[in-house]
Amino acid sequence: MGSGHSPFTDLDRPPLRAAALNRALVRPDGLWREIEVRPEAASTNTELARRAQQGAPHGTVLVTDHQTAGRGRLDRSFTTPARAALTFSVLVSPEVPLNRYGWLPLLMGTAAVRGIGRVAELPASLKWPNDVLTREAAGGGPERKLAGILSEAVAVPEGTAVVIGMGLNVSQRRAELPVESATSLALEEAPCTDRDPLLRAVLRAFADRYREWVRHGGDAEASGLAGEYRKHCGTIGRRVRVHLPGDRVLQGEATGVDPDGRLTVRVPGGGEKALSAGDVVHVRPSG
Repeated sequence: MGSGHSPFTDLDRPPLRAAALNRALVRPDGLWREIEVRPEAASTNTELARRAQQGAPHGTVLVTDHQTAGRGRLDRSFTTPARAALTFSVLVSPEVPLNRYGWLPLLMGTAAVRGIGRVAELPASLKWPNDVLTREAAGGGPERKLAGILSEAVAVPEGTAVVIGMGLNVSQRRAELPVESATSLALEEAPCTDRDPLLRAVLRAFADRYREWVRHGGDAEASGLAGEYRKHCGTIGRRVRVHLPGDRVLQGEATGVDPDGRLTVRVPGGGEKALSAGDVVHVRPSG
């Protein structure tokens, strides 16, 4: 898996076309400045962060048809078959307080849910802080991971920029997925598994929500981002085991996501604790 060899042809898994994406998404008054599609890249996040330091503009999008060394949280790596997933990163430099940048991966999550719902016609949920899951199946079937999101701050001459990357499983078959808990849009029998309209829908949804968030100074409550995120966040209301650095474990009920994007957990006998994404190793259901 991940070598690029596949029984599928371009008719089954066509390459993305940069010219068509730029015509559809780049506007003088819009967020996106350039959509670049590369046939292969190790990690779109790493490459776009490097370009940001070299002066790439706010609103740059880097997409690859075949990501060979993708990066997740905690430096986990992954590969995907060529043209089977939607793997891309965006570069933004929001003029909002730095302490509100933690909402950006959550914003990408809401954009993914919108895009998947609109194009693939599947309901999706969000696992705080960085996963997109299928909704729990009728009869209590398990949720499975459709996508992961990684956000990284980058020091640039103008201050701080942020690269947000996402890998969305689109046409993988079961044997092409790395773990049993993962799935793809094809395996979920989505009526559309065309990566082009999926990318357009996600980027348009991101731009719409981003514009409102920035207009409100990064205030997720006032912009409506917090409400939308909570609506789709399946972590809220569940008992969870939160794995912390140093092999520490916190157990309790996930009660919400606070105005700073932190997960709030009610601990028996210990009140409520607020955890940022950087504080945790894993968040898993408990009972």
